[in-house]
Amino acid sequence: MPQRQRPQKPIGTITRGTTNPNRLRRVDRWLAGPQAARVRRAVDPLVVDLGYGAAPVTAVELYERLSGVRDDVEVIGIEIDPARVAAAEPLARPGLSFRQGGFELPLDGRRPAVVRAFNVLRQYGEDEYAAHWDQVRGRLAPGGIFVDGTCDEIGRRSTWATLDADGPVSLSIALRFGAFAVPSDVAERLPKALIHRNVDGERVHAYLRALDKAWVDAAAVASFGQAQRWRAMCGAVKADGWPLLDGPARWRLGEVTVAWDAVAPG
Repeated sequence: MPQRQRPQKPIGTITRGTTNPNRLRRVDRWLAGPQAARVRRAVDPLVVDLGYGAAPVTAVELYERLSGVRDDVEVIGIEIDPARVAAAEPLARPGLSFRQGGFELPLDGRRPAVVRAFNVLRQYGEDEYAAHWDQVRGRLAPGGIFVDGTCDEIGRRSTWATLDADGPVSLSIALRFGAFAVPSDVAERLPKALIHRNVDGERVHAYLRALDKAWVDAAAVASFGQAQRWRAMCGAVKADGWPLLDGPARWRLGEVTVAWDAVAPG
């Protein structure tokens, strides 16, 4: 008689779990906007909110936002703490469920189109994030992405690294106008891979300095609104040779995305 296979032990540790409603609106807007095609064309429209925290509000919001992209989308919230999973269960519904697990992604062999982990790896050591990156991206569906991000407590300042099966692809910054003096104010919210790299000689430091300079240089445009100033900043940075991957439609929202190679740790 074949032996029953034991469930894999969750990979990871319990994090603080703090969260707030609407905290992840900036990354969700991006997932439901320029990244929506990934969900639409997925054979299995499965999306994971990995490490949703002490309350499942971010998973619920993600489901509601992506339901407008594809009505048969399925969001699974994964948490390593069984008490948090039990607390989330009353909010389960068709298309939204919760289960215990970690970076191993206990999905019964299914491969997600999107995995979003926000404010999770920030709480791990700098020597740990790469292995967890590899763990998740090895389980993505073809064309899938893993979004590893960080934001402040109410979502005004946000950054995220996007990875596909081959590795990191880009770094995105999204800021609320009026919530910063210069773009580099977001430095304390960089992903774990970059947060300690904002020093002379590192690419991400040079990138943030370039954004700051272009922001200051575009001060005259501020009379037309902060969105116009941000667009002018992004246009100037792109003209200077930084490989931005988006354009004015995203810039007007206070977003900018750059190719990972331009900011990768040296």
